[in-house]
Amino acid sequence: MLTALRQEVLEANLELFRRGLAIYTFGNASGISRDKGLVVIKPSGAPYESMKAEDLVATDLEGRVVEGGLRPSSDLPTHLALYRAFPALGGVAHTHSACATAWAQAGREIPCLGTTHADCFRGPIPVTAPLSPEEIQTDYELNTGRAIVKRFAGFDPMETQAALVAGHGPFCWGGSASQAAHNAVILEEIARIAYWTVMLNPAAAPLHSTLLDKHFFRKHGRGAYYGQR
Repeated sequence: MLTALRQEVLEANLELFRRGLAIYTFGNASGISRDKGLVVIKPSGAPYESMKAEDLVATDLEGRVVEGGLRPSSDLPTHLALYRAFPALGGVAHTHSACATAWAQAGREIPCLGTTHADCFRGPIPVTAPLSPEEIQTDYELNTGRAIVKRFAGFDPMETQAALVAGHGPFCWGGSASQAAHNAVILEEIARIAYWTVMLNPAAAPLHSTLLDKHFFRKHGRGAYYGQR
């Protein structure tokens, strides 16, 4: 069951590892089969070096394991909250990549300061509100997902496919598991560029909205003309 999805999710997890975004057993990626209503995710605490497609765990959207002999990632409830709230999502990736996590720990959104950022994300990368002690003590991972969903109220999660969880780290998503991993790689790069920009010029202004939209929409949406047809 879910052979193709398992392979894609495995490759997404390995991409996080290859790119240095997930060390040891940190981080996780998942993908969803919308027609079957099933999610495939990295096992909890599993090392990337020896992970195989058959090690991945399949659950339903309520977190009940339907396939696999290992425990799913402890972040599964966060992934499920995003899948339930954002129907266009096909994959989710979570890392503790250094630069993006530094912005999350600082409680600061990543401003859109240049066209490298605008090519991939339409505006700043938002940061969630900190979880309350009650939210941490009860259903912590689920409440992490809810905090992301709440932060995205009023705007399109498919135009900015990433969020910083305050004090924790980044979650990225996309139309597939591979796209979510791709976005995690890009997020770390723009987080690094933004950091150096504000170090060199603390007064650096955000990119003008006209230039931001020009770069974003030439790659995304109906009018996109970047790349080959």
